Amino acid sequence: MSEKLPLATLIELAQTKTDDATRRLGQLQNAQTSASAKLEMLVQYRQEYLAQFNGQMQGGLPASQVRNFQNFIGTLDSAIEQQRALTLQADTRLGQGRTDWQSSKRRLISFGTLADRVRQFELGVANKKEQRESDERSARQFFLRSTALTD
Repeated sequence: MSEKLPLATLIELAQTKTDDATRRLGQLQNAQTSASAKLEMLVQYRQEYLAQFNGQMQGGLPASQVRNFQNFIGTLDSAIEQQRALTLQADTRLGQGRTDWQSSKRRLISFGTLADRVRQFELGVANKKEQRESDERSARQFFLRSTALTD
């Protein structure tokens, strides 16, 4: 046996879910921004280090320093690739978080629209009832007047 939840409860639940999705989206946005910033920093550091090395190469460097440089650039390139992968994952998670938030928001809006329709319907029913009661009073008064005139 399924129990129906009142519309107000459904709206509250949808609002809570939307709020949670909004918070998560903010966290995902921060994570993506952080991952992108780290990637940009690594790439910039590599460029600066390469420029510095090229400047030193002009004056001539011993082979051991060239090997050290090559090893360091290799390590830096690995870190850049790892960070690119993390940034791509963060982008993917952010896209999914955005989709989840949009879905939650649409659901909340749908419940709000449904609640508005229910209110409009109930208002219409109340107006019809009031009109019917008013018509009945008028008809009674008319009947009472017409019977009073014939007496």
